[in-house]
Amino acid sequence: MNNSEYKRYNFIVENYVKKILKAKVYELAKETPLACTPLLSTYLKNNIFIKREDLQLNFSFKVRGAYNCMRNLLKNKNIQCVITASAGNHAQGVALAAKKLGIKSIIIMPKVTPEIKVLSVQSIGCEVLIKGDNFNSSLKYALSLVKNYGYTYIPPFDDTEVIAGQGTLAMEVLKQYKNKIHAIFVPVGGGGLIAGITAYLKYLRPKIKIVGVEPEDSACLKEAIKYGYPITLNTIDMFAEGVAVSRVGKKPLKLIKNILDDLITVNIDEMCSAVKDIFENTRALAEVSGALSLAGLKKYIIKQNITNKNLICVNTGANINFDKLQYIAHRTALGENKELILAIKLPESIGSLKSLCNIIGNKKRFTELNYRFLNKKKANILIGLKIIPGNEDKKLVINNIRKAKFLVKDMSSNELIKIHIRHLIGGQVNKFTNKKNYKEELYCFEFPEKTGALIKFLNSLPEIFNISLFHYRNYGYAYGRVLIAIQLYKNKKQQVESNLDKLGYRYWNESKNVAYKMFLNPN
Repeated sequence: MNNSEYKRYNFIVENYVKKILKAKVYELAKETPLACTPLLSTYLKNNIFIKREDLQLNFSFKVRGAYNCMRNLLKNKNIQCVITASAGNHAQGVALAAKKLGIKSIIIMPKVTPEIKVLSVQSIGCEVLIKGDNFNSSLKYALSLVKNYGYTYIPPFDDTEVIAGQGTLAMEVLKQYKNKIHAIFVPVGGGGLIAGITAYLKYLRPKIKIVGVEPEDSACLKEAIKYGYPITLNTIDMFAEGVAVSRVGKKPLKLIKNILDDLITVNIDEMCSAVKDIFENTRALAEVSGALSLAGLKKYIIKQNITNKNLICVNTGANINFDKLQYIAHRTALGENKELILAIKLPESIGSLKSLCNIIGNKKRFTELNYRFLNKKKANILIGLKIIPGNEDKKLVINNIRKAKFLVKDMSSNELIKIHIRHLIGGQVNKFTNKKNYKEELYCFEFPEKTGALIKFLNSLPEIFNISLFHYRNYGYAYGRVLIAIQLYKNKKQQVESNLDKLGYRYWNESKNVAYKMFLNPN
């Protein structure tokens, strides 16, 4: 920035700081504790603190911004009814704020919203309308009501007063912790929280590093910083639903794009590991987006090779769907680098499996072992092993297997393996009568978790193929992950995919995935 741009920017930041200091959020929100984590701090060799926004009235920081926005609107006009579209925490924040201020509220929620969040919003006493298959369609419906009835829309993040309300969290941090802070880690969805925190801390304590954390598959801020303006992501993963936003807000981006110190993306396994860390250190069950910042903190420590620093992360919420816990527990060991998944090709002969197990040794604990017959000469097996965190133990295991002349491949990062194949029962794919013209295609789908989704899918497809494999498990997602193999004539593939496109479910072809070739289609 040149000198005039810097002065202009500094004026904007100063205005935000004034708004944060004047915010009346504590008429509804409360000051949440900054919790120390002795176990985690010892393990990570840094002083780790967690800002406990999961202890707010609605178990989320969102009440800060919603209340500040609505209270300031009331200063300028008479509001009869507020409305918003949300699949979760913002909805509860708006509902609570409206109840406190004596205003009628309407919340539009998409059909895929977890039941716990729908019931939580309804229990506050507002009107809830379930409209649309996703957030964008719910938003469109909400805005149509604004246009037709004059309701006041409360945005979730792209609003000056919302940003200022979220910034009160940073004000508390400086009040609660007087020692030198090296960095604070903030989850990023639409950008309202990190914008408020950045404005306040960079104005008062500019040496504190601000690090944004996003899921790998919904990193809208990363794309916006890359191009210099908000970019709409074509697809986003809904696992961390609290930050599953396809486009960062204009106002948050304007505030942070030139002064954000770092931006980290994390994967599902790393997020699951962080949920476990928070539970073990605070006994709180964080939602995945709430644990996102800790996942980034852990990755940052390794990336920067830092020790003995004071680091703070924000647990933004605890509105977790209980069904999701089974999936989180299942993925945690991989996120901690304590489990290794290997695909191994064995000679189909007596004693070969025993030989492999002896090579691995009795000091390694098996977490699973899956076998798939390949042919009379070879077999494919998939094994899971408990390992010592880090790369050395992993390398030792793999090298020992290779020395024994077994073909081995590390599958710890293969999503097809982790979500589907390790849970499938083996079986032979049908032998096609005409292999030149007839083949099997493997597809992954995201089904909305709602009644009728499967029937809608099946009815949409032409009767020119055979489903040869189907695998689905409920993991507490707003969307279910489904694996389907379809046998069809090669010249009909385009017709089938045309029908799938019209259906509107996100899907992708996995027929070239090495895991499929090894375990599901050994021909």
